[in-house]
Amino acid sequence: MSVTRDTSQRRLQISELVRQHGSVQVATLARRFGVSMQTVRKDLRYLAERGVMARAYGGAIDSSVVGTGTTPSSEPHYEAKRTSHLDEKRRIGQRAAALVKAGDTIAIDSGTTAIQLAESLPNIDVTVVTNDFGVLGALAPKNNINIVMLGGELRRKNMAFYGGLTVEALDALHVDMLFLGVDGLDLERGITTHYEPEAMLNRKMVEAARVVVAITDSSKFGKICLHRIVPVGDLDVLITDRGAPNDIVQAAEQLGLDLILA
Repeated sequence: MSVTRDTSQRRLQISELVRQHGSVQVATLARRFGVSMQTVRKDLRYLAERGVMARAYGGAIDSSVVGTGTTPSSEPHYEAKRTSHLDEKRRIGQRAAALVKAGDTIAIDSGTTAIQLAESLPNIDVTVVTNDFGVLGALAPKNNINIVMLGGELRRKNMAFYGGLTVEALDALHVDMLFLGVDGLDLERGITTHYEPEAMLNRKMVEAARVVVAITDSSKFGKICLHRIVPVGDLDVLITDRGAPNDIVQAAEQLGLDLILA
């Protein structure tokens, strides 16, 4: 079999894997086909240019679920995220803050909705664990709130800290409630994010929490990013706006989630 035919067959199989699973990762494909990661990246670039899939951090995603046509759903710029759906995020943040009681220990994930939660938190005796620079800034003036900042390497694309040190810092921590930000929420593929270290950290946060609360505006429903955090069924509470589609409302009821519409 010629090299050309080998390449064509491999790319065809990669296309089928993306359609079946919704996403693929470079390292996994390299092992599966016995080729270098550089070769896989060339394959993904070739397929993305033809609209078969959308490139994402560490791999690729089925273009039919992340965008329209050949336009991939890439991670938006931080400032764009801060200003999009701002009214909805404020209302969601206020409803989330109302769940917090004096004496609680909570974790707040990174994200622009998380910042709205931090701004809405009253200045009461609570402990907040976070890796988000914006959350830290919102909480710092509230002197009754004890802040535990998770260290690591600052990712400027979303102004939050990640890495092995960040994950290890959670090993000895237990929190009453986790407020989990969302890049994508799909009923079949679960809660997903653009960035693999964020997915790893979020899974650790979920393990450390007694109650998991997802906070997201309705624009994130139906979106799928490359890295899965947890299934939707692992949530205890979902706080979103009144634009939530009927399938989300029905699924929340079937899964026994507390659905709060802000």
